[in-house]
Amino acid sequence: METLTKKSASANRSSDPKPPLKNRRNGIWDRMKQQKYLYLMSLPFVAWVFVFNYLPLWGWTMAFQNYKPARSFGDQEWVGFKHFVELFSDDRFYLVLRNTLAMSLMGLVVGFIVPIFFAILLNEMRGMFFKRAVQTVSYLPHFVSWVVVAGIITKMLSTDGGIINDLLVGLNIIDQPIQFMAKGNLFWYIVTASDMWKETGWNAIIYLAAITGIDNELYEASRVDGANRWRQMWHITLPGIRTTISVLFIMSIGHLISIGFEKQFLLGNSLVTDYSEVLDLYALNYGLNMGRFSYGTAIGIFNSVVSIILLFTANGLFKKFTKESIM
Repeated sequence: METLTKKSASANRSSDPKPPLKNRRNGIWDRMKQQKYLYLMSLPFVAWVFVFNYLPLWGWTMAFQNYKPARSFGDQEWVGFKHFVELFSDDRFYLVLRNTLAMSLMGLVVGFIVPIFFAILLNEMRGMFFKRAVQTVSYLPHFVSWVVVAGIITKMLSTDGGIINDLLVGLNIIDQPIQFMAKGNLFWYIVTASDMWKETGWNAIIYLAAITGIDNELYEASRVDGANRWRQMWHITLPGIRTTISVLFIMSIGHLISIGFEKQFLLGNSLVTDYSEVLDLYALNYGLNMGRFSYGTAIGIFNSVVSIILLFTANGLFKKFTKESIM
């Protein structure tokens, strides 16, 4: 009898109607009043995002006009999707898109996997002084300008006193110096290696922070069960930072096609243009530099739309198969 009474009480609780919408709104308003100082503190950042990220979207209207700087907005000639048709009809666009995707994918694989394993191996170091020294040295290149990095890379790969060529010749691997910077088929690898050297230490910081949040009792229990350090890394450390890896991977896919142009612009030259030109450089060269502002804006819209599609697709796939997502 008592069991039936409990079941009926539970059924009555589950069948209780939801609180009225008015009460829910009042609850939200009460929480906002309680956290009013947090909201006030966030206002400058919200304003910054609005001014620099959302307000410029008004400029997208240029892609549908034959924009002339001397004319007011009402006097511009509207041309519809003319610039997009021109963009997708240009063979150069597909060559540039190939370069962008190739360097993005290579950078995603190398620039994502290497920092994870670097962080794990750095975490396994026992000497605190040596560990901090390695960490400091590894993330210092992040603060070096790409102008300086490009100069260093170019000098290292030079045929005249470049350390790479001197080393290869000294080891009898090659007979004469190689002009690395003049070979288009090597450009993607040079850019990827340069980016890895510059950003690995910095990207590893967030993984190190995530590793510190793993309970040490898990490691102690695994040592009692006879697990060596490699087993601990594979069965405890990696699963422990899985959420961080998933979130950063989804965000990296969202930026897959927007890789900037600094590396390619500074390391490239006229001999490797067919391999170094990316979408942002294409927009600069064939849009802004030629006074074709509408065409350049159309390229930017293509970049943004593809990035949004990639972000939502990656987030949906991760949410479905791994139950991890950012939205």
